[in-house]
Amino acid sequence: MALSPDPGTEHLFEVEKNKFAFSPGQLSKLLNPKSLSAFHALGGIAGLEKGLRSNITSGLSSDEASLDGTVTFEDATGVASSPGKSATKSDGLVTVSTADKVTTRGSGESFADRKRIFRDNRLPEKKSKSLLELAWITYNDKVLILLTIAAVVSLSLGLYQTFGQKHEPGEAKIEWVEGVAIMAAIIIVVVVGTLNDWQKERQFVKLNKKKEDRLVKVIRSGKLQELSIYDVLVGDVMHLEPGDMVPVDGVLIEGHSIKCDESSATGESDLLKKQSGAEVFRAIEAGEDVRKLDPFILSGSKVAEGVGTFLVTAVGVHSTFGKTMMSLREETEATPLQQKLNVLAEYIAKLGGAAALALFVALFIKFCVQLKGSTQTPSEKGQAFLQIFIVSVTVVVVAVPEGLPLAVTLALAFATTRMLKDNNLVRVLRACETMGNATTVCSDKTGTLTENKMTMVAATIGKEVQYGKRTDLGDETGNGANSEVAGDDRDASHSIDKDNVVAVNDFLSQLSTETKGLLAQSIVQNSTAFEGEQEGKQTIIGSKTETALLQFARTYLGIGPLQEERSNANVVQVVPFDSGHKYMASVVRLADDKVRIYAKGASEILLEKCTKIVENPRSADLSGVPLTAEDSVYLAGVISTYASRSLRTIAILYRDFESWPPAGAVSKDDSTQADFHAVFQDMTLLGIVGIQDPLRQGVQDAVKDCQNAGVMVRMVTGDNVLTAKAIAEECGIYTPKTGGVVMEGPVFRRLSQDEMDQTIPHLQVLARSSPDDKRILVKRLKELGETVAVTGDGTNDAPALKMADIGFSMGIAGTEVAKEASAIILMDDNFASIVKALMWGRAVNDAVKKFLQFQLTVNITAVILTFVSAVASATEESVLTAVQLLWVNLIMDTFAALALATDPPTRNILNRKPQKKSAPLITLNMWKMIIGQAIFQLVVTFILNFGGETIFSYHSDHEKEQLRTLVFNTFVWMQIFNEFNNRRLDNKFNIFEGIQHNWFFIAINAIMIGGQVMIVFVGGKAFHVTPLNGPQWGYSLVLGALSLPVAIIIRLIPDKWIANLVPKRWRRKLAPDVVAQHEAKEEAKDELKERVEDLKRRASRPEDLSFITLVRGGRVRSLKLGLKTVNQTGMGMMITK
Repeated sequence: MALSPDPGTEHLFEVEKNKFAFSPGQLSKLLNPKSLSAFHALGGIAGLEKGLRSNITSGLSSDEASLDGTVTFEDATGVASSPGKSATKSDGLVTVSTADKVTTRGSGESFADRKRIFRDNRLPEKKSKSLLELAWITYNDKVLILLTIAAVVSLSLGLYQTFGQKHEPGEAKIEWVEGVAIMAAIIIVVVVGTLNDWQKERQFVKLNKKKEDRLVKVIRSGKLQELSIYDVLVGDVMHLEPGDMVPVDGVLIEGHSIKCDESSATGESDLLKKQSGAEVFRAIEAGEDVRKLDPFILSGSKVAEGVGTFLVTAVGVHSTFGKTMMSLREETEATPLQQKLNVLAEYIAKLGGAAALALFVALFIKFCVQLKGSTQTPSEKGQAFLQIFIVSVTVVVVAVPEGLPLAVTLALAFATTRMLKDNNLVRVLRACETMGNATTVCSDKTGTLTENKMTMVAATIGKEVQYGKRTDLGDETGNGANSEVAGDDRDASHSIDKDNVVAVNDFLSQLSTETKGLLAQSIVQNSTAFEGEQEGKQTIIGSKTETALLQFARTYLGIGPLQEERSNANVVQVVPFDSGHKYMASVVRLADDKVRIYAKGASEILLEKCTKIVENPRSADLSGVPLTAEDSVYLAGVISTYASRSLRTIAILYRDFESWPPAGAVSKDDSTQADFHAVFQDMTLLGIVGIQDPLRQGVQDAVKDCQNAGVMVRMVTGDNVLTAKAIAEECGIYTPKTGGVVMEGPVFRRLSQDEMDQTIPHLQVLARSSPDDKRILVKRLKELGETVAVTGDGTNDAPALKMADIGFSMGIAGTEVAKEASAIILMDDNFASIVKALMWGRAVNDAVKKFLQFQLTVNITAVILTFVSAVASATEESVLTAVQLLWVNLIMDTFAALALATDPPTRNILNRKPQKKSAPLITLNMWKMIIGQAIFQLVVTFILNFGGETIFSYHSDHEKEQLRTLVFNTFVWMQIFNEFNNRRLDNKFNIFEGIQHNWFFIAINAIMIGGQVMIVFVGGKAFHVTPLNGPQWGYSLVLGALSLPVAIIIRLIPDKWIANLVPKRWRRKLAPDVVAQHEAKEEAKDELKERVEDLKRRASRPEDLSFITLVRGGRVRSLKLGLKTVNQTGMGMMITK
C-alpha cells in the first residue's frame, strides 16, 4: 500500500490526539521517493488541504492556537470527489467551502497542535564538542607530541638527577624543573588552543544560525507576508520565485512555468518542470500517462524559473532536506596558510632534530676522548653523559616552532570576528586569507556600487509625452552624464534648467484615462513585489526596480492594494524575469474576452520586438501606429540620453490577441500555454521609463583604494552599455585615458581565446552581460593567473561565485542559491565592505609572516648559541640552561603569537601590490631580516660569553655567575626589542605605526618585560640566575635596544644585492618581484637592441633611399649619418648600462 510505513518509521505513523487527518509518516511517503500513488491516496491537493486544515487561497489563520475537533482520513480523502463539499475554481483548482474552515481557540501558544504533530522548521542543533574533546584534538599535533616526548625524557632524567644523585651542601634539587617547564608549556599551548577553538565553535554556531535564517513569503489569513524560515509550518501556503532555495517539502497549488533544480537533493542535473497538484490529480483520475508529471516541491531544491504557490507538507526533521542535513554539515578544513605552515613546521623540526643529533655526536665524541685518563667516578661519568643527552634534547625543544599553530588560529579567529563587525560574514575560512592576495574584483552594479534605492525620475510615453528632464535629440552623446535628472520631487537646490523639466502633474495631465490604466496595469501585473510590513511600516517588498515603478503607480496612477488589483485580473500565463532574455511578461484575459500581453524589460532589447508605437497618449485609442525609422532613431536617442545620465531604462510594451494560446504557437509541454518566444514579436511600445539608482556613499574612495592596492576593479552588469559606462566612469572604474575597454557581453563571448587574452587586461566594464559571460570572464582570469573576487546576487551568478577564488554574495538582495555558492556574505551589500575584507585578508597573511619572522630569528639564534657554547664548554653545558631556553622559546613565542597575530590592518596595507599565488611563505626581505638579526644576536652573545670576563674584568665566581645571567638577560631583551622590528615586513622604518590600536601588543609586552625582570630578581636557582646590578642592567638594555638601529641598517640594504647572492634556481622562488623587475629591464634592453639593429639594417639598404638620394642627396646622406650616430650612441648606452 502507498501509505504503509517502512521498517523503523512506524512511530511517525502513530500520533496521539491527532487533530489532523494525516500523520507525519503518511505525509513523508509523498517524497520518499516521490510517489504519485501516495499523492492520490491522500486525496490530491484537495485532500491535503482538508486533512491539514488549511486553505489553498488564504493559507493558515494567523489567529490559530489550539484546534477544535478532528478531521478523519476518510473526510479528507473523500473531499475531492464530494460535490457538496467542494467547489471548482476557474483554473480547475479545488478548494474547501466555507463550511469546512477550521475553528480555533485564541488562547495558548500559536499553532500549538500543528507544532506538536508536525514540529516546526528547526533542525536539532549540532552537538558541540566538549572542552575535553577539543583539548584532545588540539593535542593531536605533531609538534606537541614531539614536545611531549622531549618533556617525558627531560622529566625522567631530571627526577633521576634530583633523587638518584648526590648533591653538594646547599645545592637546590631542581633538575626536574626542566621537564615540568616543558609540560607546563605544552599545557599552555593546549589550553589556549582549546579555549580558542571552543570560542570559535560557539562563534561559528552563531554565524551559521544567522547565515541559515532568512525570510520567505507565505500567505496567512489571506495576506502575503514575510516570515523566517524557522516559522514556516505544515499547512502554510508559500510563494515560489526564481532564485529561491526551498526550505520545506510541499505540493504545488498553482504556478507558471515553474522549473526546479533538484541536483543538491537528487543528483539529477536537469531542471524539472512542475505541474499543479489539481492538474496531476485529474490526470491520475482520468487514467492518463502521469510518468512525466511532477507536482512535488522538494526542500533543498532551487527554483530556476517561474512563479507560483505550494502547500507545505513537511518541515524540519520530517522534510527531505532535514533528513539529510546532518550528514551535509561540513567540518572546518585546514586553510592554505595552515597547510603551508604545517609543511614548514615539519621542515624546522627535521632541521632541529638534525642539529640535535649533530650536537649529540660532537659532544659524545668529545666525551669519549676525555674518558681516557679521567679521574671521574662511574656515577659522575654517567651524569656527564646524561648532561650531553639533556642538552641535545633541549636543542630539539628549542627548534620546534610550537607557536606557529597558535599564531594562525589566533589570526584567523581574530580576523573573522572583526570582519563580521565590518559587515563581512565569512562562510569559508580560507577565503579570509585568500582575499588578501586578490588581484581583481568583478563587481555587480545594482546594490553593490549603487544604493539600490530606485526612483522613477523620467519617462517618455509614445512619441512625445515626457516626464522629468526633457531629452534633446541632438544630445545623443550624453552630455548630461553628470547632470541631475529630476522629477517633481528633486531637490530644488540642484542646478537644473527648470524650463527643461516636466513636472509629474503636467506629465499626467497629457495622458488619457486609458493610457494611465494601461501603464498602471503594465506595472502591476508585471511584478512579483507585494505589500507587507517592514520595521513597523507598511511598504512594498520586492525587486527595487519593481518597487520604484509600483511606488510611482500608487502615488500618481491611483492603483489600489496590489493583491486586490491582481485578484481582479485573470492571468492566463506568466513569463518570469530571466537574466538571459532580460524581460518579464504577463498574459491577462480582458473583460471582452480578448487577451493582452503586458511586457517590460531592457529597453534596447525590447525595442527590437516592437513594430508599433502609441501615437497619441492623450487619446483613448491605444491601437498604435507603425514604428518608423525616424521613431527608432528618436527612441534610441531617448535611451542613449537616459543611459548617459546613469538611469536604468525600462521599456513597457503590450499586444492584444483574440484567443490564447494563439494558433500555431501552442506550447509542447502544456496545451493551455503558448510558446511565448514564438508570439513575442510585433509588440506595441507604450513608453520608456528612466529609473535612478544613486551611487553608494564611499564607493569612489573604495574603488580608488582597490586600485592603489593593485586590485583591478571591473564592473560586470546587465545594464546597457551607456548606463554602465556612465556609472563606471562616475565610480572611477572606467578610465578611458589609461586604455580602459568597455564591451558588451554578446561581443565578449564571441571573442577567440587569443583576442580574449588581449582584451581582458584592459577590460573595465562588461555591459549587457549574462551570468554565463561572468563565468567565462572569471574562468579566463583564473587561467591567466589572477586571484579573482566576484560579487553576485542572483541564482544564475552561482557558477561564477563558485568558480571564483573568493565569491561575495549579497546579504540583503542576494538569493539563497547565491549565498550558498559564496565564500563571504556582504551583510550590507556595499562595495566598501570588500575593501575591508581585502585589508583583513592582508592583515592575516602579514600577522603570520610577522610571527614567523620573529620565531625563526629566535630559533636560529638559540640553536646555534646552544650548539656552539655546549661544544666549547669544558663541562658540555650551554650558556643558556634548558629552563632559560624554554622561557625564551615557549612562553615568549606564545606571547608573541598573541601580540603579532592581533595587529589590526592600517590604511597603509593598501599601498602595496598583492602577492601571487606562487609567492613564498618566507620572502627574501624576511630572510634578510631573520639572518641579519640572528647574526647580530649571535655576535653580541658570543662576545659576552667568550670575552665578557676580559671586557668587564670579572674574576670572582659571583661575577662569573652574573656574566651568565647578563648573557641570558641581554638575549631576552634583544628578543623583546626585535618583536617591535617584526611589526613591519617591508623596508620602511616606522615600526610603531598603529601600535596604539593594538592593546594586546602593549599588554603582552608589559607582561613579558615584567616576567623577565621577576626572573632575574627572584628566579634564583630555578632559572640558574643571579641578580644583576645597575650597570649590568644598563648593558642588557642598551645591547637589546641596538636591535632597532641594526634593523634600520638591514632595511637599507637593497633587496637586489641580497638576491644576487642567492643561487639562480632559488632566486625566482624567494624574490619573484626582484627577478620580475630584472627580467623586465633585460626585455627592454633586448627590445632596444632589436630596434637599433633594425635601424642599422634599414640604413644599410641602398634601395630604400636610392631614389631620394638622386633628388635630395645631401639631406639623405645627412640622415644616414644621423642614423649611424644614433646607432652608436644607443649601443654605447647599452654597454654603459
